[in-house]
Amino acid sequence: MKKIFIAISCLTLVTGCKKDYFNVGPTGDVDDAAIFTTTGNASNVINGVYRYLYSRYSAQNQPGQGGIMLMLDFMGEDVHQAVASWYTPGNGTGGWVNQKNESYLYVEYPFRLYYRCLGNANAILDNIDNAIGTDADKNRLKGEALTMRAWCYFNLVQIYAERYDASGPNTQLGVSMPLSSTETRLPRSTVAEVYAQINADLAAAVAAFGTASAPPSGPQKKSHLSLYSAYAIWARVALTMQDYVKAAEYAKKVIDQGGFSLMSNTQYQAGFNDLSNPEWIWGAYVQDDQGDTFGSYFGQISYNGNTSYIRGVPKRINSALYAQITATDVRKKMWEPSPNSTNFPLPASNFTRSPYMSRKFSIRNLPTIGDVPYIRLAEMYLILAEAYAKTSGKEVEARQALYTLAVNRDPSYVLSVNTGQALINEILFHRRVDFWAEGLRFFDLKRLNLPLDRTVVPNYVAASAGGLMQVPAGSNLWQFAIPISEIQANPNTSQNP
Repeated sequence: MKKIFIAISCLTLVTGCKKDYFNVGPTGDVDDAAIFTTTGNASNVINGVYRYLYSRYSAQNQPGQGGIMLMLDFMGEDVHQAVASWYTPGNGTGGWVNQKNESYLYVEYPFRLYYRCLGNANAILDNIDNAIGTDADKNRLKGEALTMRAWCYFNLVQIYAERYDASGPNTQLGVSMPLSSTETRLPRSTVAEVYAQINADLAAAVAAFGTASAPPSGPQKKSHLSLYSAYAIWARVALTMQDYVKAAEYAKKVIDQGGFSLMSNTQYQAGFNDLSNPEWIWGAYVQDDQGDTFGSYFGQISYNGNTSYIRGVPKRINSALYAQITATDVRKKMWEPSPNSTNFPLPASNFTRSPYMSRKFSIRNLPTIGDVPYIRLAEMYLILAEAYAKTSGKEVEARQALYTLAVNRDPSYVLSVNTGQALINEILFHRRVDFWAEGLRFFDLKRLNLPLDRTVVPNYVAASAGGLMQVPAGSNLWQFAIPISEIQANPNTSQNP
């Protein structure tokens, strides 16, 4: 059977790389003559993209999107470990050196993952109108493909380009931006152009979802992009663009209309491994028989997965951040400052304990199975709070949005009386605690134009990150190198300084 190939190369948009066929996951590859004949067959393409987002890339610590979330969080100051290991100097970017090496595998990893996903999305958009099927099914697939493309470009432009600055023209180079499966070897668009396309795609996705069929039922429902995951992503985009009115508008739509609810304190302690959690908006649904023992998110971040990395290298929280969490906050229970066999039992005697180690993530099933959280409702409350806090005359609303989340986590929390920067700092504190190891910290530091400072983390072991403790705001270290494979294959692109 002849297989269908995406019209992108391993990295660039060049037809013919035999590694980049449509990965349709457990159903296998399909004949290119049939792939877009019907909406049912075309659904296999988007299903393959979702599967690719939690599949191993090349190394054990590259489990799709979850690995990128961890890679970026290890570039911050709140997620760390006592020794150099995965995600740090030798096998990752936590030392802030390898992200500037154009030949480094971890520079190529996000680039290829997101371009492969958006390449599939482009193929769907190019062909779905001619497929046999209902308009409702076509619109659902369009909505998913448009949202996927927007999300991929949003991640790419944040990783490989300078930050968006609402006060500037944003003419700095962004990323190459194919909008069909036939566009190849494109120059890098500007940051302004990339964000304009992201917004256009999300607007089109919202319109398509408005007349779309329902997503799959059961556990897979949240594994598919939907109207409210599109709004949630749009809220993230608007916040990054410092468009606080829009950020609040989109976050509020998710909160008011999406049908999600904040998890209970009991659910918060259940391991962050189940997509059916009422707070999860979008995530990876990992079936028990389709997990990867070593190359999974839970093979990196859980405390009880049966891998050598989990057994030997506990993940730790910034002890100064931990100290700020109130004793009545359920999140205080997610880490143990002085673990022992009584307060932190482990599966076997060969598991290591380390001060301030995490118990936030635990496997759902053996060997290292668990669903992966991409977007949760808590983030929408925090986006709403931050957006209101940065909008004149909206601090009352900001404090109320924060209160709704904070009192859910801590029944003793009282409505904040903070104003100005103190209120913003309080909101950011809750982002750091609630989304520890969920991939937000690097992006938050970058969008806020803040420096990285690990010297204020009492328990940070400098040797675990090659001695790198500080990175100034605005440094070109915040932009990953464009992979050498892209530079060599695309004569129209250019490298970051």
